[in-house]
Amino acid sequence: MADLSGLNPQQREAAATLEGPVLILAGAGTGKTRTLTHRVAHMVDRGIAPGNILAVTFTNKAAREMQQRVAKLLPKPRARDDGPPPKPTICTFHSLCVRILRRHIEKLGYKRNFVIYNESEQLGVVKKILAAITGKDVKADPRELHALLSRIKNAGPGGRIFANEDSLAMAETLRRRYDTALKACNAVDFDDLLVLTLRLFEEHPEALEQCRARYLYVMVDEYQDTNTAQFELMRALAAEHRNVCVVGDDDQSIYGWRGADVSNLLNLEDHFPGVKVIKLEQNYRSTNTILEAANAVIRHNPRRRPKQLWSANGRGELIRLQAFADEEEEARTVVDEIEFNRMARRIPWREHAILFRTNIQARPLETALRAAGVRYHLIGGQSFFDRREIRDFLAYLKTLINPNDDASLLRIANIPARGLSDVTMERLLAASQLHKCSVWSAMNKDLVRADFQPRTRRSIEDFITLIESTRAPLKGERLALSRWAEEFLAAIDYAAELRKGEKDPEAAENRMRNLKDLIATMDDLDTLPPAERLTRFLDDLTLDAERENEKEEAGDAVTLITTHSCKGLEFPHVYLVGCEEGLLPHTRSMEEDTLDEERRLFY
Repeated sequence: MADLSGLNPQQREAAATLEGPVLILAGAGTGKTRTLTHRVAHMVDRGIAPGNILAVTFTNKAAREMQQRVAKLLPKPRARDDGPPPKPTICTFHSLCVRILRRHIEKLGYKRNFVIYNESEQLGVVKKILAAITGKDVKADPRELHALLSRIKNAGPGGRIFANEDSLAMAETLRRRYDTALKACNAVDFDDLLVLTLRLFEEHPEALEQCRARYLYVMVDEYQDTNTAQFELMRALAAEHRNVCVVGDDDQSIYGWRGADVSNLLNLEDHFPGVKVIKLEQNYRSTNTILEAANAVIRHNPRRRPKQLWSANGRGELIRLQAFADEEEEARTVVDEIEFNRMARRIPWREHAILFRTNIQARPLETALRAAGVRYHLIGGQSFFDRREIRDFLAYLKTLINPNDDASLLRIANIPARGLSDVTMERLLAASQLHKCSVWSAMNKDLVRADFQPRTRRSIEDFITLIESTRAPLKGERLALSRWAEEFLAAIDYAAELRKGEKDPEAAENRMRNLKDLIATMDDLDTLPPAERLTRFLDDLTLDAERENEKEEAGDAVTLITTHSCKGLEFPHVYLVGCEEGLLPHTRSMEEDTLDEERRLFY
């Protein structure tokens, strides 16, 4: 049974208000996760079926933390003959959309075994299309256009997009071809997960009714970070029963540059009249000195929901403001103080964080830390999933699940080398475009293979045999995926491929260890059939952007982190560098009229 006595009065009111629309206005560090988890447990106590509860978070890490906390609060469920008892659905927006689309996407002309393209795969498609539609004289930045494409999708029809007319026109031309290219590969990107789910609900109301009947109580965390598509999804699910609880803080809305729309929170009453607003204002993270300074800063934002954070932690230390001649002197002084804290006050490196507004500010800090022999962890370094061996392995798995996925197939067709050179693959890609089919389908056409020399023809046929024979066991009822994957990598001698690409044998061994670590997690969902288990494994990996940070614990090291990335974290000793006009607030905020968001970031 959920005991609400440990909550403060405002948290208790938020956890106990279960019916109708509720806005929990949760200031920074006010214990919103604790409140939310107790709210879920209280719902179950009051007789609401766990399977009817949906809680949406923004990161997989937050979802896992909430799942674990809720599991501790709920009574142990009794075993049932018809399988495990339903639990509350606690996941991200994207994970929710994957679950819905895996069930219904055939209604939209896709197959259920669709793959989700990661950012590098999406960029690859954009670059190919740009090469085809622009001349050599036209300079178009694929990354900028890809980001603009994402903003257009998330803004929805009629959404406001800040970009010049030429870029918008190019993005619209690109979008039609991009969507067609992905659909031909039975692939979707992150934004499509939301856009296609909304399209499904609009074109097939029975799918929406099924979801509404299941999710009778909807909660959304970090509501100030929702974009237009996420808001529309939440509204579609909760419009009829109106049992919706959103948790957020307009003062913490700092992701406008990637589509977050703070007006979703500010204008909630327009969409859910009679919403009950509950403020969480007792802060458990900071001292009153820090809170009073933060309150004084944010008070200057003209359009906000008023709140006044306070703490029972007392006054604490004063905030120190120091000025320096340049960024090198600033970096040396910060590092000297960290070293003094460690040597004289026995404060370990890991209790220090250095915050900065833009990535370029990390350079002098890294230089000073290295010169002093201080270990540090730069958040946002190379992702575990950006490593060559991991990308190769995942591309193989995606090809084995869905050979029509051109991006994955083209990546691994000649890894290790098997006579399918770049020239051969370019000819096969051209043939696929001519026949309006995937590269895999083109490979399987006798007419296409007949155009190649006998040796190349044999290489294509051998590759088809390799893929088909490796896919075959996935159709069975039982299969240990980890053993299957290890045997496949041994069969193609991938270890030799890694050794060939590395001068240092130890580096090649490290890459193989990375693969073994990943392969060891492939059988976590052993109750599902092999193909479904592999699909779920790939879904989870593609959607889970922060799992690599958990794998690579920094140990005793100073944390270097941008002000955007540090949201929700806490450290005993914090240095905020570069508090100067042009950096914080950033020059761009003056040009784009986003000074309010810059102030929220500093707050």
